[in-house]
Amino acid sequence: MRKEYRTIKEVVGPLMLVEQVEGVKYNELVKISQSCSDELRLGRVLEVDGDKALVQLFAPSRGLKISEAKAAFTGKAIELKVSHDMLGRVFDGMGNPIDGGAEILPEKSLDINGSPLNPVARDYPNEFIQTGVSAIDGLNTLVRGQKLPVFSASGLPHADLAAQIARQAKVKNTDDKFAVVFAAMGITYEESEFFTEDFRRTGAIDRTVMFLNLANDPAVERINTPRMAMTAAEYLAFECDMHVLVIMTDITNYAEALREISAARREVPGRRGYPGYLYTDLATIYERAGRIRGKKGSITLIPILTMPEDDKTHPIPDLTGYITEGQIILSRALYKKGLNPPIDVLPSLSRLKDKGIGNGKTRKDHADTMNQLFSAYARGKDAKELSSILGDAALSDVDRLYAQFAEEFEKKYINQSFTVDRTIEQTLDVGWELLKILPRSELKRIRDEYLDEFYGK
Repeated sequence: MRKEYRTIKEVVGPLMLVEQVEGVKYNELVKISQSCSDELRLGRVLEVDGDKALVQLFAPSRGLKISEAKAAFTGKAIELKVSHDMLGRVFDGMGNPIDGGAEILPEKSLDINGSPLNPVARDYPNEFIQTGVSAIDGLNTLVRGQKLPVFSASGLPHADLAAQIARQAKVKNTDDKFAVVFAAMGITYEESEFFTEDFRRTGAIDRTVMFLNLANDPAVERINTPRMAMTAAEYLAFECDMHVLVIMTDITNYAEALREISAARREVPGRRGYPGYLYTDLATIYERAGRIRGKKGSITLIPILTMPEDDKTHPIPDLTGYITEGQIILSRALYKKGLNPPIDVLPSLSRLKDKGIGNGKTRKDHADTMNQLFSAYARGKDAKELSSILGDAALSDVDRLYAQFAEEFEKKYINQSFTVDRTIEQTLDVGWELLKILPRSELKRIRDEYLDEFYGK
């Protein structure tokens, strides 16, 4: 039985204070209506203090008359109606269909905050996911069940990279079902149309569930969007036995919404004005990814964020890096050279890459060639910098070869455009072609048996 109260005391921005309440719980869903209007507004309980409840509205409070309004506490948290029929559909940040299709006939309704997971029940990520992007597959490999964020910057093509990964990602060497859950927060209408049309044009929409929160949508709705996405992913992974890749963009917009609401609540700010619980809040989203023992499905997470002022020490990328297992970093310098995707492989890192590569997963020579490519590219960049300062004459013959290698590596390995889908075998073969620029005596990180087979005697 719903409890209704006409004791709304105050409304300030997205916040509403209700007095003389009983039995109200944190995160409980609230429905607000008024006699002079048929409009129904939704909110959730942010705080409970004695007989007072602070409610966060999911829609603007404009036009809400305290004297005529009543708040109905539903006794349950915000839920998402889930079904296998969600695949191929587009929803707003609150889980309502916005693609013109019919309402979802739910198999069940799930709390968007998720259920507690026993850490002991987690299984270790160890299976390769092919994204079709050489800079990721070959050097910073994504593993099923991993959390691997993309650190971008304003003006860089992270949206194109997100769409490319969503289109191309697949689990190798298995017939298991694969799905993508795509969540966009605070994006423009043009970006929304780009993602929707790209997925429909390529057919990727058939295996995708999309949640779109636009920049002009309420900031409060933005807080729920990633939780809606993770709830849909948990259902598809752990109840439908699917391998699910969750892509979220842009986590920075989410954090800004969190800061806005924190300021409205007059909380004591932390670093750069963000709430002190930003780390904990991000962890409640990120840590829902992974694998569970006894379950066939899995959730792999790629959160994308733009670093304010290109600053890796900013609280959002800094805290994200502590929670996740590595990072893919986009480079403004590579983008200016016309390279796409502009992934800077040297500062990028996948902490679980060694678990997803090798014989039976990718190819037996993967680990050795990966280490050699990293080493050669780093030395080649050093040689190019030395040449720019002292001139080409200052380089030895071997250093010139390394400088040439670095140039070709960027043109042929990193640069592949946003429409090319490379298999891991093609990526490894491109690596070997580049390594042939160097003398065999320089390839000290690769075993002789692999050199004999792939480099040639």
